[in-house]
Amino acid sequence: MNALITLSSKGQVVIPKDIRDALRLRAGAKLGVSLRGQRIVLEAPEPQPEKISYEEFRRRVPRHDGPGLTVEEMDLAVNAMIGKMDRP
Repeated sequence: MNALITLSSKGQVVIPKDIRDALRLRAGAKLGVSLRGQRIVLEAPEPQPEKISYEEFRRRVPRHDGPGLTVEEMDLAVNAMIGKMDRP
């Protein structure tokens, strides 16, 4: 996405809506700014995973009532799932 923007008398710019939406930027978002040669680079921070309490985690994740699995059984299941995802 490219856009031509105008610098205000106060040195402000408006980031176009489609770019803000694509990066999920909201009012008050912090952006990194750097100078690279003749380019001004704005960088959105990496999205941070939502932090939830243990109680919230237990509320969201249903209790497993089935038999327990060994680490080896879990590895086999994950590898089988990854193998299925590689195929069309």
